[in-house]
Amino acid sequence: MNLSDSWTPRQPVLSRTSAAEEVFNSIRQGIESGEIPIGSKLGSEASLAASFGVSRSVIREALRSSATLGLTKTETGRGTFVISATPANDLVLGNYSSTDIHEARPHIEVPAAGLAALRRTTDDLKKLQDIMEQMESEDDHVAWVELDTEFHATIASASKNSVFTKIVGDIRESLARQSETVNVVSGRREPSDKEHRIIVEAIAAQDTDAAEEAMAFHLSAVRVAVDGIVKKQP
Repeated sequence: MNLSDSWTPRQPVLSRTSAAEEVFNSIRQGIESGEIPIGSKLGSEASLAASFGVSRSVIREALRSSATLGLTKTETGRGTFVISATPANDLVLGNYSSTDIHEARPHIEVPAAGLAALRRTTDDLKKLQDIMEQMESEDDHVAWVELDTEFHATIASASKNSVFTKIVGDIRESLARQSETVNVVSGRREPSDKEHRIIVEAIAAQDTDAAEEAMAFHLSAVRVAVDGIVKKQP
């Protein structure tokens, strides 16, 4: 069943503010309510973009989040199909699941933040502060997600521990997928910015305990957001 000529034209034209979140919520509601049945093929990026009055990049964000929740699957050359009416118990983040990420990050990024506070250079701190300022003023979701992953990678690098640096680099793509989904679905950009700011301030003060505590709080908040996404039922 192809819904490009039935469901999508009835959707309202959206404002540019939080457009990806609005598109995602509309698609998710349609799937969970049964209006878009399992097995249905969604319209093309171009047709969905025209129906919602947004750019194709906004549609790609929304569809990636839908796939991350296990609601849809995009097949190259064929399109995007509905595969489930309810979110999966775990987010699919490329090579890793959200559970994999949540179980590992506290053992990597919390001590990395503490070491960054102890070992960071003036250049490290300047880079973190610059990233933070860009994140707080960035309006584009995709650019913000890239800055988010760069922020965490920079802290790992500032720890001067090559193992932490490599591991965060290896999971960077999964972190980006998770960040994108959490921000599209839960709107956590502003809270994340505030949490990041506290981490930077602790690293600037070279307060190891405060840096570790701030990072632990941030990771815990992200986990709560993800748990809320996967457990949310129609």
